[in-house]
Amino acid sequence: MSDADAEPQLAVGVGPWPGGQSEWPDDPRYDPELLAHGDRRNVIDQYRYWTMEAIVAELDAHRHAFHVAIENWQHDMNIGSIVRSANAFGAAEVHIIGKRRWNRRGAMVTDRYQHVRHHESVEDFVGWAGSAHLPIVAVDNVDGSVPVDRVDLPKACVLLFGQEGPGLSPEVVQAADSVVEITQYGSTRSINASAAAAVVMYEWCRRYA
Repeated sequence: MSDADAEPQLAVGVGPWPGGQSEWPDDPRYDPELLAHGDRRNVIDQYRYWTMEAIVAELDAHRHAFHVAIENWQHDMNIGSIVRSANAFGAAEVHIIGKRRWNRRGAMVTDRYQHVRHHESVEDFVGWAGSAHLPIVAVDNVDGSVPVDRVDLPKACVLLFGQEGPGLSPEVVQAADSVVEITQYGSTRSINASAAAAVVMYEWCRRYA
């Protein structure tokens, strides 16, 4: 297991289940190893001591209707952080377009709990979105984009993000059903890609979650 795949050893979580093995809960969702040694994973308290499979199954029961897609032509370092935010906001699935390999360090192991799908090309991704009947909402501050807080954001959709610097490719902007941007009030032309993704996911959740 690589360092990027290892569960972070944070000063959080809980120690072994109090009371010893005789007091362990009689529930198949609980992991005996975690009950015995403690649970220091980056999960909410509701899922303490649960197996990874049990957590994924519980998340699957109430994931939201939005998907997240990210272009990956230059091994963008933001992808891990976007996956982490997608997990936090309950995205149905994350789609990586382009290069299959991406830096998982920023995901903080949340990719274990989040469904991630790869698409070789924009054409493949657009074809999938069409077959799933999901409109593509591209996020970039380009000519013609509309502030996300002023649009009728679809409930079932794919929120599509580009790379740090170049943003979205012209090909995928052309294929999108709509293009939105985040209203800004300072001097910078843009904000960090992972920050932008979190803002838009929160905007979706503010309306529908």
